[in-house]
Order: sequence, then structure tokens, then C-alpha cells
Amino acid sequence: VDENLTGHENLTLIGRLNRLHPPQAKLRATELLAQFGLIDAGNRTAKTYSGGMRRRLDLAAALVTHPPVLLLDEPTTGLDPASRQDLWEVIADLVSDGTTVLLTTQYLEEADRLADYLVVIDKGLVVAKGTVNELKSRLGETTIELNLGSPAAVAQAIVAMAGTVSSPSSIDPNVLQVPLGHGAQTVRSVLNQLHDASIAVDHIDLREPTLDDVFLSLTGGQS
Repeated sequence: VDENLTGHENLTLIGRLNRLHPPQAKLRATELLAQFGLIDAGNRTAKTYSGGMRRRLDLAAALVTHPPVLLLDEPTTGLDPASRQDLWEVIADLVSDGTTVLLTTQYLEEADRLADYLVVIDKGLVVAKGTVNELKSRLGETTIELNLGSPAAVAQAIVAMAGTVSSPSSIDPNVLQVPLGHGAQTVRSVLNQLHDASIAVDHIDLREPTLDDVFLSLTGGQS
């Protein structure tokens, strides 16, 4: 992307370099500016674009010739949250339209949001691959996290649940963690037992393993 050319001129230039006839190149430039929400900025020079707009123009330039496969190297690095969300939507739309996207990223939230299939690389070696759910399942199932307000209440709850709930444990002094083995039935059973033991629950959360957990487990916490 040339900062001294307008958005439309940049995309037209890319089209001409890819041997599109001038009218075709101009039409394709207009189509892409509309697709990426840049039509109002099409006649402004690229150096006046925000970071998010610039990244969308970069991506539009890569799509001038309708490539069947697109390689994106950390496309949202440095973007603010709103711009990142916008670009995620654009990438998801590309995939739904049939483009295969190979994306490298260090944002695991991004991988969780976009990836159909993941390959985790550590020190140049593939250490795991699979779908998001397959990788998360390596670290166990979804758990219930109950904040009981005090270490004494957690200890009392563990005793009350002994033999009836699978592997209750304490992840910090005030929080009890219980595997969600049978879905809603487990939640109901846990809350009933706490009620019967006169143990109040300050807060409850459902938590499943994240890709951050997966990455740290696979790499020993090294980036």
C-alpha cells in the first residue's frame, strides 16, 4: 500500500499489476472499498487512514484477484478492540464465501473466535493440532466455580460433598471448583447440597478451559 495514493488508487494499481484491464481494475477497487466499509474514504490518501482502516485496505489489496487461499500473518496486531472485532468479521465473511485462510496469531482469543482447525507451534515444532474443542478437552471438562466467601466455608463444602460430587477442589481460599460432569444436573445437585449444609454462595461461574490454558499447558508456560 502506497501512503501517498488514495484507497481507490491503491486497489486500482494492484489490479493493474495483476493484469486487469483498466475498467476492470477500477470496478474491482470500488467493489472492495464497499465490501470493507471504506467507500467514504476511497478518495483519501492512505496516510490519513486509521490503523484499522489501513489494515482493511491491506486485506482488500490481497483480495483483488479473488485468491482461493489467503495467508494472514498476525493481521490484528496493534489494533484497538473495535478495529479487531471489525477485521474478525471481515475474515469470517471471507471464509463463509469460500476462501481458505491460513492465519498466524499470538492472540489466542482470535484463534478461538476464527479457527476451524489449530496447529500449536512451540520453538519451531508442532506440539498439538486439532479443533478448538479437541484441544480444550485435553485439559478437562467445564467446571463450576463457587465463591463461598471464606476458606472455612470451602472446607465445609468439600466435606459436605464427599462421595457425592466428583473431585471438588479449592482453586483459591474462597472458591470451590466442581467438574460439570452431568450438566445442569450437577449444578442442581451442588446447590442443593450447599443449601442443605447451610453454606451460602456469594457468586457462581461456569468455566471451560481456554486456549490460553491449553497453550500454557503445552509449552510449560513459555511464550
